Amino acid sequence: MPYFIDPAKAPRFSQRPGIESVLLTGLNGEKTMMALSTTLPGHTVELHSHPHEQVGIIYSGQAILRIGGEERLVKKGDFYCIPGNIPHGDTCIGDEPFTMLDVFSPVRQDIIDKYKNQGK
Repeated sequence: MPYFIDPAKAPRFSQRPGIESVLLTGLNGEKTMMALSTTLPGHTVELHSHPHEQVGIIYSGQAILRIGGEERLVKKGDFYCIPGNIPHGDTCIGDEPFTMLDVFSPVRQDIIDKYKNQGK
């Protein structure tokens, strides 16, 4: 398990067209998953939910972020907290990709499975 993480060397995959992820932790037995999740311009992450808590910070870009019944314009430096099983999604605004630094607890096995099954 590395102590220092280089995002340029971390595993990458596309969850679906327009949605890209970089897995920073979670593949080496950690108890928490950290990922850079990017929504490309013109794309939307549809409302979805999962039992995992998700917290983080906006890393770059802007988006409309929907959590539960609330909707807000978010930009670099904004923080968020999404309890488990609460519907959430986002829509990238503008020409710059929208990237969130997501931290999940516990680790999301479904994301690990998607990563391992890419290209198959």
